[in-house]
Amino acid sequence: MAATIEVLAEVGHGATTFTRIARWAGLSSTGLISYHFADKADLLDEVLAEVVRAAVAFMGPRIEAAEGHVGTLSARIAANVELVAEHPAHVRALREVLAAPGRSAPADDATAGLTDRVGALAALLRDGQAHGAFGSFDPELMALAVTGAIDAVVAVPPAGEEQVRRAAHELAATFVRATAPDAPEPRP
Repeated sequence: MAATIEVLAEVGHGATTFTRIARWAGLSSTGLISYHFADKADLLDEVLAEVVRAAVAFMGPRIEAAEGHVGTLSARIAANVELVAEHPAHVRALREVLAAPGRSAPADDATAGLTDRVGALAALLRDGQAHGAFGSFDPELMALAVTGAIDAVVAVPPAGEEQVRRAAHELAATFVRATAPDAPEPRP
């Protein structure tokens, strides 16, 4: 799986073949790959599952360690972007898999994933509003804005690990400010 992710990230979907993966992994034949995967589509499905597992393993502890609604929002944003610095090949491979021609429903996969991410974030924002941690705004719209901003940084990441980490923290700080509780009305 590691070799497949590296090959996808390095040469793209079109140039990824069982032969190239076998060479990359130092295997003597493609038989070890075709024994486990019926075809390239089957292999890409497993790459998608592996990338999701890696993302959850990386981001989960960071999000779970966060305290309060604001901390959780900040951790979710930063962890998503920092994933690019920690697992750049996984992120590039994910883009290749989702954009692969001939996938049964790449748009459906991407739409379902986006809907799940926006829904989970909107739930956090609504709960934070109910507890006074966030101000007045439409939680679904804010969740969509946060997710879109994360995806934009992931799609065109800054060059270098330090810049990615800085972008993660700046993006988190931007949305912490955007969701802050409403300022009290000034007294006359």
